[in-house]
Amino acid sequence: MTELTQTIYVVDDDEAMRDSMTWLLEGEGYRVNCFDSAEHFLKERRDDMHGCLVLDVRMPEMSGLELHEKLDSLGSELPVIFVTGHGDVPMAVSALQRGACDFIEKPFHNEDLLSRIRRALELDCQLAARRQRDGAIAHRLEQLTQREREVMQLVVAGKLNKQIADTLNISMKTVEAHRARVMEKMGVRTLAELVTAVMSLN
Repeated sequence: MTELTQTIYVVDDDEAMRDSMTWLLEGEGYRVNCFDSAEHFLKERRDDMHGCLVLDVRMPEMSGLELHEKLDSLGSELPVIFVTGHGDVPMAVSALQRGACDFIEKPFHNEDLLSRIRRALELDCQLAARRQRDGAIAHRLEQLTQREREVMQLVVAGKLNKQIADTLNISMKTVEAHRARVMEKMGVRTLAELVTAVMSLN
């Protein structure tokens, strides 16, 4: 996989907090992009963003939690780390249950934030690798003929060649030929690999 260009997106209405995070993160060699509101971030957001989002829970207008819900509805997989005040911890926990990556309480130690960011960036890499793999599998599926797809579905369902032949009203030899082409087009060597590939898209 090509190396990702990852950026840490900081969304916080507190200018001093944005400045201190920028100083800390750029000092560690990270690319940083700051936003003073959730609305500002949404205007600049793109589907191909990689990295993670460090998001303040409490902001005027749209809160961090509302932004997280909006991103979720847009299908964003950008890992989110919430920055919370002490009283916001229950809200942050509920955000974790809805798919946020992590949260950290103010005031926090720099190393605590950095360790969370490292984990979030690793998660972003894993998600990108999964998307790339799923895209490749979907592309291979598109290369199958209708009959090959029917055979593949029955193979994945655990049917034997004779059962597939009976179900589709074709010869065993034809089933074997289709099955071999399915394995070749899907780029797999074993039935287990084929099942794993198909299940990963469900």
